[in-house]
Amino acid sequence: MLEDIRAERLKKRQALEQAGFDAYPATVKRTAALSVILKKWESYAAKKSVTIAGRVYAKRGQGALLFLDIKDEQGSLQVVFRQDNPGSTAKLTTGQAPHKTNFELIRDTVDIGDFVEATGPLIVTKRGEKSVDATKVRVITKSLLPIPSQHFGIENEEIRLRKRYLDLLMSPELRNLFRKKTVFWSTFRTELIKAGFLEVETPVLELTPGGADAEPFKTHHNALDIDMTLRISLELPLKRLMVGGFDKVFEIGRIFRNEGIDAEHLQDYTQLELYWGYADYKDLMKLVQKLYKKVIEKTTGSLQMTRGGQTVDWSGKWPLVDYFTIFKEKTGLDLNKVTDAQLKEYAAKNGVDVNLHSGKGRLIDAIFKSIRKTLIQPCFLVNPPVEVEPLAKRLKSGSNKVARFQIVAGGTELGKGFSELNDPIDQRARFEEQMKLREQGDKEAQTMDDDFVEALEYGMPPTAGFGISERLFAVLMDKPIRETVFFPTMRPRKSS
Repeated sequence: MLEDIRAERLKKRQALEQAGFDAYPATVKRTAALSVILKKWESYAAKKSVTIAGRVYAKRGQGALLFLDIKDEQGSLQVVFRQDNPGSTAKLTTGQAPHKTNFELIRDTVDIGDFVEATGPLIVTKRGEKSVDATKVRVITKSLLPIPSQHFGIENEEIRLRKRYLDLLMSPELRNLFRKKTVFWSTFRTELIKAGFLEVETPVLELTPGGADAEPFKTHHNALDIDMTLRISLELPLKRLMVGGFDKVFEIGRIFRNEGIDAEHLQDYTQLELYWGYADYKDLMKLVQKLYKKVIEKTTGSLQMTRGGQTVDWSGKWPLVDYFTIFKEKTGLDLNKVTDAQLKEYAAKNGVDVNLHSGKGRLIDAIFKSIRKTLIQPCFLVNPPVEVEPLAKRLKSGSNKVARFQIVAGGTELGKGFSELNDPIDQRARFEEQMKLREQGDKEAQTMDDDFVEALEYGMPPTAGFGISERLFAVLMDKPIRETVFFPTMRPRKSS
C-alpha cells in the first residue's frame, strides 16, 4: 500500500518536472510567517498581494475550485485557488506536459504533505475564514510518503519515537514542550550570567573519566593513537578552572553514561554544572532555591506541578532533611554504627540486589532509593556519609559526613551540590578507595585521576559546586525522560 502511494507520487513529481518546474527549488518567496500575517492581518490585507508558504494538511474541492489548508511552524491559513482567477488560467510556458494551466497542474499534482507557495491578496470568505485568494500556487517540496492523519496521529509508541519528526509534525503540544525546554535552559543560562558566572566549554573526550559513579563509553583517537572515553561529568575540568584563577564558572553540555535506560535515565543527556569560589554548600542552597523557582515559573508558568498524580509545590521555603536521621527512621539502621553485614542483610530482605552494589557507599545509596520515593515536596537532603560522595568536603576534619545536599522532590533527586573537596591528600585517599572497588568488579566506581590530584596540590580555593540534569525538566513535564528529548536512542530495526 505504501509503495503504491509512493509510486503515484513519483508520477506527480515527474509531471511537475515535465511542466518545467523543480519539485525542490532552492529559493522560496515568503512575505512573512503565517502567525505574523494573522497577527497583523489588517496591515497585510491592505497590500495587493502576499506570498505565503507551508505544508498542505488538507485538500478539498473539485472541478473549478480548490481549497488547501497550509501550516508552517506556528500558523495555519487557507488557500483558495479558483480556475477562473486570471492568474490561475495563465498558460504554462515551459515543458511538454498535458497540463495547460497552473490551476490544472496544482489540482492534479499536489498531495497532503507537500509544501507549497501561494501568492495572492488576503480575503475573508463568506464563511468568515481568513484566506489567500491565490493567483499562483507553486510546489516547493514534493512529499513522496504520506503524513499521518491529523485525527489519529501515531498510536504506536515504537514508531512515534523512532520517527519522531512525524510525531512532532502532527502534535503542536509536543512542539510546544520543546519550546518550553529551550526556555528552561535559557533561563538557567541568563540567571547565572546575571549572577556573575562565566559560561565555559570543556572537552567531551577524556583520558580519565571522572566526576561521577558511572561506566563510560569508550572510543579511540586516531590522530594521537590513544584510547579515550566520553565524559561522564563536567566536574573535574571545571574544578581545574577554579585552580586556574576563575571564581565563578558554569557549563551546559552533553554527558554520556553507559548505563541502563528507565524513566529517569538516558545514556546521553544535557547537564549543567556550576562552581563558585569562596562559597560553601550553604551559600549554594540559597542560590539554587531562588534559581529553581525562577526557572520553574518561567518554564511552566506556575510553581505548582503534578508528578504521578501528586501535587508538588515549589513556592515555599524548602526544609532541610538530614540523611542520617531519615535513614534511621525508615530502616532502623544507624549509619554511625552500621556494619557492612547489617547493610547487606537489610538489603537482601528488602529486594536490593547486593551483588549489583559492591562497597558500603553504593549499598547505602541503593537502600536509600526507596526512602527517596517518599519525599514528595521539595527539600534539601543534607550531609550523607562520606562513602557515598568521594568528591565532597567533610563537615569537619575526621567526620564521616560530607557537606553535600540533594534537591529532592516528587520522589526523585533533582540536583546535587556540595562544598568541594580541595584537600589533595584526602582526595587521593578517596580515589584509592574507589579503585579498590573497581578491582572488585565495580565498573561505575571512580578512577584515579593523578592529573586532577596534582592540580589540587597547586591549590583550589574553598569552592561550592552544583549539578542538575535535564531530568528536572522531564519531572516538571511529568513525563519519562526519553519523551522530552527529540531523538532518543533506539535499537536498530532489523532489515527485512
